[in-house]
Amino acid sequence: MRNNNTTHTAASSQCYAVSVTLHYTILWVPRVDGNTIRNSEAKNIPPYPGPNRMRDCYCTVNLDQEEVFRTKIVEKSLCPFYGEDFYCEIPRSFRHLSFYIFDRDVFRRDSSIGKVAVKKEDLQKYHGKDTWFQLQPVSADSEVQGKVHLELRLSEVITDSGVINHKLCQGLPIVNGQCDPYAAVSLLGPSRSEAKKTKVKRKTNNPQYEEVFYFEVTRPLSHTKRQFDVEEEDVDKLALRVDLWNASNLKFGDEFLGGVRVPLRVLGQAGVHDAWYFLQPRENGGKSVKVEELGSLRLNIVYTEDHVFPSEHYTPLRDLLLHSANVEPVSASTAHVLGEVCREKQEAAIPLVRLFLHYGKIVPFISAIAHAEVNRTQDPNTIFRGNSLTSKCIDETMKLAGMHYLQVTLKPIIDEICTEHKSCEIDPVKLKESENLDTNRENLRHYVDRIFNVITTSGVRCPTVMCDIFFSLRESAATRFQVDQDVRYTAVSSFIFLRFFAPAILSPNLFHLRPHHPDPATSRTLTLISKTIQTLGSLAKSKSANFKESYMAAFYDYFNEQKYADAVKNFLDLISTSGKWDQKSIETPIMLKEGFMIKRAQGRNRFGMKNFKKRWFRLTNHEFTYHKTKGECALCSIPIENILAVERLEEESFKMKNMFQVIQPERALYIQANNCVEARDWIDILTKVSQCNRKRLSTYHPSAYLNGHWLCCKLSADTAPGCTPCTGGLPANIQLDVDGDRETERIYSLFSTYMTKLIKMQEACGSKSVYDGPEQEEYSSFVIDDPQETYKILKQIVSAVQTLEQQHTKYKRDKFKKTKIGSQ
Repeated sequence: MRNNNTTHTAASSQCYAVSVTLHYTILWVPRVDGNTIRNSEAKNIPPYPGPNRMRDCYCTVNLDQEEVFRTKIVEKSLCPFYGEDFYCEIPRSFRHLSFYIFDRDVFRRDSSIGKVAVKKEDLQKYHGKDTWFQLQPVSADSEVQGKVHLELRLSEVITDSGVINHKLCQGLPIVNGQCDPYAAVSLLGPSRSEAKKTKVKRKTNNPQYEEVFYFEVTRPLSHTKRQFDVEEEDVDKLALRVDLWNASNLKFGDEFLGGVRVPLRVLGQAGVHDAWYFLQPRENGGKSVKVEELGSLRLNIVYTEDHVFPSEHYTPLRDLLLHSANVEPVSASTAHVLGEVCREKQEAAIPLVRLFLHYGKIVPFISAIAHAEVNRTQDPNTIFRGNSLTSKCIDETMKLAGMHYLQVTLKPIIDEICTEHKSCEIDPVKLKESENLDTNRENLRHYVDRIFNVITTSGVRCPTVMCDIFFSLRESAATRFQVDQDVRYTAVSSFIFLRFFAPAILSPNLFHLRPHHPDPATSRTLTLISKTIQTLGSLAKSKSANFKESYMAAFYDYFNEQKYADAVKNFLDLISTSGKWDQKSIETPIMLKEGFMIKRAQGRNRFGMKNFKKRWFRLTNHEFTYHKTKGECALCSIPIENILAVERLEEESFKMKNMFQVIQPERALYIQANNCVEARDWIDILTKVSQCNRKRLSTYHPSAYLNGHWLCCKLSADTAPGCTPCTGGLPANIQLDVDGDRETERIYSLFSTYMTKLIKMQEACGSKSVYDGPEQEEYSSFVIDDPQETYKILKQIVSAVQTLEQQHTKYKRDKFKKTKIGSQ
């Protein structure tokens, strides 16, 4: 906003005033991006100076400067192999997807070796490809993010009475949970360098300044023309530089956040220019290191960006998908066809499961495709052992519906194992001199017994949707293989043990049971436990045959007792029984999640300060508390039954990112997480643990109550009912933030990508060889039980996809026409 009062008076010399405005705007991005990263390996990392040249390295994944994932530490290697997959949803815009290689020394200090930063607009170039990237040096001056909106005006002016409001920048990095930025504005030329500073704005990464900057540009005295013009060469020699700094009390000085340099020639004839600029690294900020000396990193990045239309655009395709469970045979259904044409079943399973969960139709869909797969299986020992669409859909359902179940069941004992660091190595070859084999076996046996007991006694807490799916699997398997009495157990155990509990024990960080990878010794312990639990749950006839290692077979002799098999069968019977199980109250508090975050004081006292403070938050199945530091008494305790809703808080409330609110009967607690992924995790688990509360709200205020009114709806009463519907809920003990239209958009994108295969599948249905001749080899990859029905569905799919394709083309064409460079 601008109100410029300019008065022209006679003067002996002519001056220009260059006024600079840094505008603020809130950007709403109507999409959520998704990334899957397969972090494979690094090579040729520079050796450690000294006699021990090897390094202990790990890799982090960052959105701009926010760490969202960390790999395990690979010890004593200059070519570490990670081989880890990481998927994350990106609930905000970003500039770079960055990967940092760190080295941990003997004092457990981390130092950066190099980085790979891929621009958002370049991600499609590397989509789905294995690519080696050269590591680049890491410099504090090159680590920038955020953007600034500049408005420049060049006008003849003698007065300084101009008023300019809203001079800001946006998206600055959060340093230790906060940012205290100020801007330094300089006018640069061949013989001048004026610099002016704004005030420091505390604890915000979207600062708003109320200050005015004028810079005089004096005409040469030799100029005698009465008609006043700006000489183009004068402006060409000038440039404006804006640098953003984070004010620091440390002796090392303020931290550079980024800058931008704009030549004044952009003003042109109009003398006015305004545009958005990304903040850039400092000039000559990089280290003088030869890039080839830092090594390389191999990555496989899968990046999707969804542009979601209003709901009515997706009705034809969505109806086809949701009708899949009712199609006979199910192999002709739209959902099954998607699994047939996708390169990997996982691609199809993720959006399908989320869509069917959202509309409450996941159980009939999985029951239909599982029944068809069981009927095609010839050997009961191979039931559900392949990577079929059924297996991937059940895996994804367990991951979404069973996350809270895992937290309650496994997290306490996993935390204990990771904290105690007891030695459990039972391989005589790997045993250290200071270790005793019998002691290690006893430690391992103790842990296996503990985990086995918590799993087999957790049946009443298994989510209803999982129980219903397991009941369907059990019935289909028992009907198909009536001679095999154990198939009704193995059909269920192949999922709940082999693909749910065992992987969670093996890699607790991937199931949100631990924040990072366990250390190598603990990871080895978890591997041994996972192997044993997997075998106990498999109910295999010959246990020792399941182990390649003789030391594992010998260790398993401890568990060759009938009581273990009976406990597994009782557990499997319980979780595969039809009917709804109520969540039972758990008397012992179980810690679900904890960590430091920043909270705003709740203002219990009428005149109390409502500032922001860093606190240790702790969530159990009984209460949500925060403490001054870890281990101290709680400063505030919120019983789970008092949590009425958990929702995001709009940035405009406090000009802070990654904020959410825990709504209670009389007030809301406002909290800022350290990054966007952590905020999503906290919201998800708080919502799940409080979803059965009777008084849960149906509406809420997306913005804060400040200065006597709600910022969102402007109502003045602090008890006014919410103005926005709460996040939609789901039955069957799960609560997911699922957008059905977005999932349908993703499915459309997959069909569009694999349109060639769709056409080929149509040809297969129409080919005479499919009807009454031998199958042609080029069509043998498709499962087609009913060519006529499949052809009919395929025709409807192609029509719906082509209609959406036309709408996308029109949208992109219109967007391109309206886009102005430098605009939001």
